[in-house]
Amino acid sequence: MRMPEAEDSRIEHDSMGDVLVPRSAKWAAQTQRAIENFPISGLRVERSLIAALALLKGAAAGANARLGVIPKDVATAIEVAAAEVAAGRWDDQFPVDVYQTGSGTSTNMNMNEVLATLATGLLEDRVRVHPNDHVNASQSSNDMFPSAIHVAAAMSLRADLAPALDHLADALHVKQRRFAKVVKSGRTHLMDATPVTLGQEMGGYAAAVEHGIDRIEAAMTRVGELPLGGTAVGTGINAPKRFAPMVIERLAHDLELPLSEARDHFEAQGARDALVEASGVLRTVAMSLYKIANDLRWMASGPRCGLAEIHLPDLQPGSSIMPGKVNPVVPEAVCQVVAQVVGNDAAVAFGGSAGNFELNVMLPVIARNLLESIRLLAAVSRALADKCVAGIEADVERCRSFALSSPAIGTALNPYIGYERAAEVIKESIRTGKDLRTVVLEAGLLDEAQVDKALDVMAMTKGGAVSYTHLTLPTILRV
Repeated sequence: MRMPEAEDSRIEHDSMGDVLVPRSAKWAAQTQRAIENFPISGLRVERSLIAALALLKGAAAGANARLGVIPKDVATAIEVAAAEVAAGRWDDQFPVDVYQTGSGTSTNMNMNEVLATLATGLLEDRVRVHPNDHVNASQSSNDMFPSAIHVAAAMSLRADLAPALDHLADALHVKQRRFAKVVKSGRTHLMDATPVTLGQEMGGYAAAVEHGIDRIEAAMTRVGELPLGGTAVGTGINAPKRFAPMVIERLAHDLELPLSEARDHFEAQGARDALVEASGVLRTVAMSLYKIANDLRWMASGPRCGLAEIHLPDLQPGSSIMPGKVNPVVPEAVCQVVAQVVGNDAAVAFGGSAGNFELNVMLPVIARNLLESIRLLAAVSRALADKCVAGIEADVERCRSFALSSPAIGTALNPYIGYERAAEVIKESIRTGKDLRTVVLEAGLLDEAQVDKALDVMAMTKGGAVSYTHLTLPTILRV
């Protein structure tokens, strides 16, 4: 950002002295210092965190007014300004880089200064709303900023990621029902295994996604536990006893989230374990998506020299040199998001280790990576559902052909002729190229009715075991 020059700037003052600030800016001296001190990445704080911080500031103003800490008219003006910021009206007024002071003080003061300016304008300059004395009353960056991270994470998990995963699970369940009778070769170690149905595979993917939703919900209680009320070091200095409960109760009601005050403010102030846990959940969700995306890529590989068991929607040309080539672009995007989420999780975990005594000092980078992971997973889950899963078509005959030609179906011969004899039959089939049915009949091991029953690939997908009591005496003796 270009530094302000005298002709297009105004002078603002803070406890360290005077600072030139762009004339049109709603921020003031401390924000400007942060802009000048941290020209690092060009990455701004996530929009969801700005919204959460504004919501907390608005609720804090209301609580402070009821507790007699700040005048009611000032509180009302701050609440109105905070609602505008939360709605995204003033996003351009939050320019501070992610890589800043570890407590997030720069962004907290950016918010305080913007709200103070807006509130002062709403009061028509009758009262000069102060960023520290009014907007930040009963608070410290050390309890307000991490509380905002927790609220932003809870909001994004509940409103964005969980619904996106639910949407993906629904899309997979549709395919589970549609492909319930599409029998195909199972695979373990990337090698032929006993048959499954494509519907069973889709149902497994749906279950994995639903487990992810369950994991998110299980973490919500701890994510919703806020350090608000601890102020500087967890003791709650300068905060009325009822302040935090009032703010949290209001937000929990307004946002319909399981928010609560920290059970122990010293733990809540110095550690960010709940955010590390949440990031671990996101990594687990990402692993589920990676498995699904890669399986789809394998099954769609081809169209002539791969598995080609399914066809994914054709979305765009796949090569700048090979005409007609179409690639599995959405699954590839999923895999790249997963790589980013895994990297983000490593950053969050490392950031979580920086809880020195009464404060974690990597809050902004924890927030950035956690909230980005939520945003990316939510977006790519919907893309996977709508741009890929919804349009999957099965090559039914190819799937069945693979299932029938797989030597692994010889597993179903075990109850009839035993494991070792079945292994011999399978090896003979592979050596000669004859199908298993022919090998078994030529060897006189089973009659046609028995072999047809044993090698029914659809029946194999339903599990269960064959009783030996129905076998004829000569068959048993041959075993």
